[in-house]
Amino acid sequence: MWKVFGENPEVVLEPENRSKSPAEIQSEFGQIAALRDVSFNVNHGETFVIMGLSGSGKSTLVRCLIRLVEATSGQIFVDQEDVTLFDEGELREFRRSKVSMVFQHFGLLPHRNVIDNACYGLEIKGVEKDERYNVAQQMIDMVGLKGWEDSRVSELSGGMQQRVGLARALAMEPEILLMDEPFSGLDPLIRRQMRHELAELQRQIHKTLVFITHDLDEAITVGDRIAIMRDGEIIQLGTPEEIILNPLDEFVSEFTEDVSKERVLNLGSVCVEPDLILTLPGGIDQLKAAMDGSGVEYAVCVDETESVLGVTSRSLVETAERDEDI
Repeated sequence: MWKVFGENPEVVLEPENRSKSPAEIQSEFGQIAALRDVSFNVNHGETFVIMGLSGSGKSTLVRCLIRLVEATSGQIFVDQEDVTLFDEGELREFRRSKVSMVFQHFGLLPHRNVIDNACYGLEIKGVEKDERYNVAQQMIDMVGLKGWEDSRVSELSGGMQQRVGLARALAMEPEILLMDEPFSGLDPLIRRQMRHELAELQRQIHKTLVFITHDLDEAITVGDRIAIMRDGEIIQLGTPEEIILNPLDEFVSEFTEDVSKERVLNLGSVCVEPDLILTLPGGIDQLKAAMDGSGVEYAVCVDETESVLGVTSRSLVETAERDEDI
């Protein structure tokens, strides 16, 4: 996908110009290349994080996904349908039924109370009052705002206001939830709390999330995979573990240098599948034959219930006279 701002964006898409840097494109053609040949897929139920510094193109990208900003070139497939080909009615229905967006600055209506804000999308959709209030109440409970239904949004803290925005998005029962730096305006402590709450909520609702941030710690907390952007391009895409342990270039290394590797490492990262498992007691001759036939130097020993007893070596097995010697 490409997004070029300017009066003559097509010139940037000509083969000889596609590899030019944003600075060269702006200098030569007076165009702004906000997105440059961006391509990725998001799996169902995945939290896909797009991160980068200010001006990297991440917010433009998420807006292109639902055509709040029209891409200059490219295709956007959702359930095998190309969103770029939707007419006005199809696009409106797509936004109403399949996708919801949570904005950076909440976008709440100050003259409405909490529950009326939460059910606003359902009201626009034409859902009956009793039904929309019932759904909104469920979402308010889910995001931890039970008891605040009749409060004005001005009476809420920033974190609580963001929860209202999330409840409003979830009330639409979207398949896809887009979140554009939803916690960036919050105090650090509240922000940390909100990202952990979102990660826990996602374990319950299993929505497909596209989450925009400039904070790597936030990306690691909520993301299954992370795409790092620079100058309108995705320069690395992978799991948090892959990003932290194997940065592709100096830019990504600088992004990750302050993150402890223990944040992404677990036993699965350092363990390997054993080549040979010996069950004890098993008869010393059979154990020796198994070790000889495997060609490995070490084996994992388990008991009859498959509980691990430890690790043994070829030399121990060869010199053993009974199981207890292994």
